Amino acid sequence: MKSSGRFLAVLALIGCMPGFAQTAEPPAPKLTLISNVNIFDGKSEKLQKKMHVLVKGNRIETISSEPLAVIQTDNVTIIDGGGRTLMPGLIDAHVHISWVISSPYAMFDVPPDYQAALTLAEARATLMRGFTSVRDTTGQVLGAKRAIDEGLFPGPRIWASGAGISMTSGHGDFRFLSTLPRQMGGLAETEAERIGLIAFADGVPEVLTAARVQMRKGAHFLKMFTSGAVSGLRDPLDIGEFSFDEIKAVADEAKRWNTYLAVHTYNDKGTRLALEAGAMSIEHGNLMTEETMKLAADKGAFLSTQTGLFLGEPPADWNAEQRAKQIATRDGLDTMFAAAKKYKVKIALGTDLVGTPSVKAGQSKELSNRLPWFTPAEILSQATANNGELLAMSGPRNPYPGKLGVIEQGALADILLVNGNPLEDLTLFHVPEKNLALIMKDGVIYKNTFH
Repeated sequence: MKSSGRFLAVLALIGCMPGFAQTAEPPAPKLTLISNVNIFDGKSEKLQKKMHVLVKGNRIETISSEPLAVIQTDNVTIIDGGGRTLMPGLIDAHVHISWVISSPYAMFDVPPDYQAALTLAEARATLMRGFTSVRDTTGQVLGAKRAIDEGLFPGPRIWASGAGISMTSGHGDFRFLSTLPRQMGGLAETEAERIGLIAFADGVPEVLTAARVQMRKGAHFLKMFTSGAVSGLRDPLDIGEFSFDEIKAVADEAKRWNTYLAVHTYNDKGTRLALEAGAMSIEHGNLMTEETMKLAADKGAFLSTQTGLFLGEPPADWNAEQRAKQIATRDGLDTMFAAAKKYKVKIALGTDLVGTPSVKAGQSKELSNRLPWFTPAEILSQATANNGELLAMSGPRNPYPGKLGVIEQGALADILLVNGNPLEDLTLFHVPEKNLALIMKDGVIYKNTFH
């Protein structure tokens, strides 16, 4: 055999060996055809009637008012929607997936693997309520996110801030009064820091280090506390937290990483200072003045709001001061939402539920809670298209490049099929096990009642 012939024979042999099939055709992407549906696209006030949607791989390939035809193979799923509502997966812009125990002090006292197991169980429950994406705004969830992304467990897409940055006696300061800060001879790492819940920092150098540590761990944006809170033990509602220079240092660091800073703030003082320093997402904001709301509009910042903490009964273990703070912040909702509408600030929808799984089971009620201020279409847009824009603000730190929160050609295929019309009845989401006929995330079907 000539040398050239031997060479070709060896190449042919190698090509037949396992691991060397370099020229093999990649598997064809899976197709899902959902026909005969009424579409809420994430933005419109009315449904598009009698539509058909083709999903190819993990993206929406075609949306048509005319029937679509595909060849039935093992790689194709065909669903007759039967006039149900097809809409984007819900997005919760303010969750704490890993906070699934009654209090932070209880979290300090459980094995880390038990905490991780509870986190993954809550992630699955969140997805099965129709929330296909969440923004985790303080907590250790990057391990759970990785397990979900690798397909080991079902759960939503997760954008995470990592540990929230708190000053001494700020909203995140869950330390006992007898626990000294490390600057005064205390432990180098306290329990809240050990479990990845809080990063304590005082002064510009420390907040910069805290911010960089979160980004080093893989955070997608940064979170810090800039005002007193409702539930806090060491932070009266009226105080501002962190100085302008401290907040600006973290906001600038977020920009250095091409992402943004979100801030927990209720009162006007902490909110205005954060906006002036460069924060781009206001978490809560109940006591903002109209002047500060205009500043938020001028800056292009998002207003990430929640109502559940204020409309229901306070937790049984809250003291009189906490209950009074709940009333004050509840009374601010009317003014805040009116000003946000006036200045056309982009409103995001979040829940901020913390505690046991039974508490978090009420996640979907945030939608109907907002009916005193918004129409169902406005609320659904907040929970889909608006929240999708907020998630995209993480820029190159976005772990899931692609458009979310909308039903349009080329968007990522996060899709719900709802039994009924949510533009007429948001309480449909209160019973997801009954009213969500299909849950799809990234083109993968996690619930299908059409078998």
